[in-house]
Amino acid sequence: MATKIKRVTKETDIELKLDIKGDGKSKIETGIGFFDHMLEAFSKHSFIDLEITCRGDLHVDFHHSVEDVGIVLGQALKEAIYPIEFVERFSNSVAVMDEAAVECDMDLSNRAFLVYEVDCDGKIGKFDVELCEEFFRAVAVNAGISIHIIKQRGKNKHHIIEATFKSFALSLRRALAYNQRAGTPSTKGIL
Repeated sequence: MATKIKRVTKETDIELKLDIKGDGKSKIETGIGFFDHMLEAFSKHSFIDLEITCRGDLHVDFHHSVEDVGIVLGQALKEAIYPIEFVERFSNSVAVMDEAAVECDMDLSNRAFLVYEVDCDGKIGKFDVELCEEFFRAVAVNAGISIHIIKQRGKNKHHIIEATFKSFALSLRRALAYNQRAGTPSTKGIL
């Protein structure tokens, strides 16, 4: 079943539809070409169907749109994931993009935490690379996921950031993988 979220502020107007049991189909329109490309890669490699429309104050900069999409994506993931049963819960992956390799370790803990050690700055076109950390922080906080993203190597900014989104997608897909023996994957009995 699809999860739908609409969020309107003075800075952004966002509509999101997400199906965590999808095929990786996406329709993304944020007005930020590189960000759209990253969200499409996330959808494709997580097998999550994702539709996002964001109308933001791009005349200011991209910050509000990127962070707010992260907030809404996190809210939709939280609604779609918890309470969880019969999934792996923990996962990790390394995504390679030519010379770049980025690792993502994850716990669907229903507790938010982000470790972001991706040494990469500057711009990719008009996109500020520092916004990626803001995006992942917003996702982690609003989804209740512990996420550790660590750059292992890489020089090309595009490759590094794309590997970051792909490793996040792969880890989420693996954490959500069905495991009939898992029950509620916690000694507490609930997540």
